[in-house]
Amino acid sequence: MATVSSPVINKTNFSDNEPPEVVEARALARRYRLPYIDLLPPDKQSPISYEELAGIPVDLMLRNQFVPLKREGRNLHVGMADPTNLEVLDELENVLNVRIVPYVATAGAIDVILRKGDATQRVMQEAASGFKISLVKETDQGDEILDLDRLATDSEMSPIIKLVDTVVYNAMESRASDIHIEAGDRDVSVKFRIDGALYQKVDPIDIAYHQTLISRIKVMSELDIAERRIPQDGRFRVRYKGRTVDFRVSILPAAYGENCVIRILDKEQISEEFKNLSLDVVGFDEEDIKRFRLYIKEPYGMVLVTGPTGSGKTTTLYGALNEIRNIEDKIITIEDPVEYQLQGIMQIPVNEKKGLTFARGL
Repeated sequence: MATVSSPVINKTNFSDNEPPEVVEARALARRYRLPYIDLLPPDKQSPISYEELAGIPVDLMLRNQFVPLKREGRNLHVGMADPTNLEVLDELENVLNVRIVPYVATAGAIDVILRKGDATQRVMQEAASGFKISLVKETDQGDEILDLDRLATDSEMSPIIKLVDTVVYNAMESRASDIHIEAGDRDVSVKFRIDGALYQKVDPIDIAYHQTLISRIKVMSELDIAERRIPQDGRFRVRYKGRTVDFRVSILPAAYGENCVIRILDKEQISEEFKNLSLDVVGFDEEDIKRFRLYIKEPYGMVLVTGPTGSGKTTTLYGALNEIRNIEDKIITIEDPVEYQLQGIMQIPVNEKKGLTFARGL
């Protein structure tokens, strides 16, 4: 949990001539016993650490309204518009792998620093180029890498492309398992599922952009953009930070328009988590784990594992495979998709386009 240490800050006395935003920020600081810091002192050097600034995604700072001040060991001191938001503090600590020490600053000053500073402008350009992800399209000759921007022929689609890229990027940076896009009567909400719970990580989008947003995702997933009355399922694959990440897409018509759920399948991240996976860490009680281990070692029969998204089905099944694999038995799995490659097991990935379905595999 983020804490506060005694910083060296501007201790200017309160003034009746101060802007309302500054007065409110000082009041917030007093209320929560946090230090207030002036990010744009008129006659002093800025307290911003531009070295730290260059290493943090600008989108992350803009979205969460913070700027770095200094680093002391694992502690990162930051000026924030709302340091009382524990969800944001936890996200920053997880994403940046630091211990956040918050100070109260005005949102206006943070915006000026992030958008107008010369040094920051270069960082923004680098960060913007970092949002460009590559779509991987499967062909008869193998995987063809396509830049997402090249798929647009209409100039009006460009903002939507950047929006989808940024949503996907932020979801992976937040280690989300799913992206939920839900249409309302006036706007579209975008939520990330993190550790089983949904969080709204993106500001509401005007409903006018809803169909274009869904159409963009349909194009990426090779779905029918003209069909809006029936559910559709698809998938796409992107290159992100040198690794390939799979996405499964489900689109369902609803009262205010089509809703979309995108499941993120980061195989490399799963590989690290599953490297030494055993059933002991799945969470069964002692009696249940004994029965389950007995069932999976039977010579024939079926073990059915069910549950909602994020409940641990994949973890349970891979844990079971880790326990029963040996050099004497040949184990074959049919998976959609293969989320983690296990040594010594024949894993068959479903490919409906090529005719390899679950039934055909059996």
